Amino acid sequence: MYEIPHFAGMVFTMFTIIVITNSFNLIDGVDGLAGSLGVLTTLVLGTYFYFIGEIAFGVMAFSLAGAIFSFLIYNFSPAKIFMGDTGSLLLGLVNSVLVIKFINVAGNAPGSFALEAAPAIGFAVLIIPLFDTLRVFGLRILDRRSPFSPDRNHVHHFLLDLGFSHKKITLTCVAANIGFIALAYFTRHLGTTVVIGILLATAGSMIGIVYYLRNRSRAHYVEHKKEQGIIKRHKVLSLVPESVEAE
Repeated sequence: MYEIPHFAGMVFTMFTIIVITNSFNLIDGVDGLAGSLGVLTTLVLGTYFYFIGEIAFGVMAFSLAGAIFSFLIYNFSPAKIFMGDTGSLLLGLVNSVLVIKFINVAGNAPGSFALEAAPAIGFAVLIIPLFDTLRVFGLRILDRRSPFSPDRNHVHHFLLDLGFSHKKITLTCVAANIGFIALAYFTRHLGTTVVIGILLATAGSMIGIVYYLRNRSRAHYVEHKKEQGIIKRHKVLSLVPESVEAE
């Protein structure tokens, strides 16, 4: 098996930590979303660490899950408190450490807990914030803008434009993330490259559908507003006396 050089591995690991850390910061756009995804990821990874005997990492994951769960009581829509950059960056940092550890140990775990395609499963665990960040960064770079420049291209913005409430967006994204984890787990025998390809294709198709529905919804909204404007103008003109219209 080919292994990348040690220095290159360190650079890639640092890059991974930075991307995952920022992905939770960027996905924190509606009430309860980042926290709910954080609870999901830490519970999944913590449970796995517990069963393979990685108690320290299991405790780390479960401790964070408990803290986030308590926070979500007041952050779930309608929110009374907010995570802020400090909370979301810490959440992303801990999750990056957990998923890197998962990738390192899952392939050689004892007994039936050894997993094929561990990197792909790790990617699936974080796919909602991670894919959204990579997609948005790519679009901004292609548009010759800074990858950190603000816009409304995140998945939660698309869902907001479709009329979803904060609570519905959170539940939809968490459910989708669970679906991706299941997809990666049940296709793991296909190998890391194939599974990641399946995940990317599925995620891309889903965001494409949401994008199409968002644009169609916007078009209908604009058309509706135009029709309302025409009706209002017609009503105003109908109230004007004929003598005035003649002038």
